[in-house]
Amino acid sequence: MSDNDFVISLLVRAGAAAGTSTDLTFFPIDTIKTRLQAKGGFFHNGGWRGIYRGLGSAVIASAPSASLFFVTYDTMKSVLTPITKSRIANEDIASATAHMLSASCGEIAACLVRVPAEVIKQRTQASKFSSSLDTFKSVWRNESGEGIIRGFYRGWGTTTIMREIPFTIIQFPLYEWLKKTWAKKNGKEVVNPLQGAICGSIAGGVAAALTTPLDVLKTRIMLNEKRVGVLSLAKTILKEEGFKVFLSGIGPRTMWISAGGAIFLGVYETASTALRTIKEKV
Repeated sequence: MSDNDFVISLLVRAGAAAGTSTDLTFFPIDTIKTRLQAKGGFFHNGGWRGIYRGLGSAVIASAPSASLFFVTYDTMKSVLTPITKSRIANEDIASATAHMLSASCGEIAACLVRVPAEVIKQRTQASKFSSSLDTFKSVWRNESGEGIIRGFYRGWGTTTIMREIPFTIIQFPLYEWLKKTWAKKNGKEVVNPLQGAICGSIAGGVAAALTTPLDVLKTRIMLNEKRVGVLSLAKTILKEEGFKVFLSGIGPRTMWISAGGAIFLGVYETASTALRTIKEKV
């Protein structure tokens, strides 16, 4: 196995482990968030009943989507960092630009797997169906008029990408800046995995809170079985439910992404540390 193949293999395994463990650990909080954001509110959409509904689709998709993100982000970062540094004089701005672009590419790749799973998961969480399999059958059977792909990828262009890219543009430059600042303060080049996990938790929490209104729109579109434009939906929500609804689920969302970020990026830091150790020994 070549060094490049080994790196990819390690990142894939690390991403799979991080994604699956995060989804399993914090799934109930994600369900609460979804039910708070769905039209009618928490109790109308199931309350405390069936808090693990939709877990099957989340588990199936978490490993491949997280692996896609890890590999794409790390690969693009190694490609774009020297390019941005050669074209942007300010090193901090060049580094932040590379991280934003790399993270955006990673999220787009991950969404190829994540979006269909999110559609199934959120409709099941909102008690529209009793299981992920029933939800899958319903989308397959009832939304074929728009095309099967469009049914499973509801919310892809206008909401998931619209949410994920702003989220990563906030999260990853902040994450990398926190790591760099902490390492410099300690007189070291890099942080250890625990410190990286803490940086990931802070960055994830900040990004989650700031992008909650976009997450509300994404949830509403994915729960809707008919195609709806994001602008018209936003106007309808604002008119019927007021601005406050755009902050629905901000507490659970910030909590689970902050805690999940510690696990997800902690595993990433562990893998990165292992890679650096291997390279130093060679």
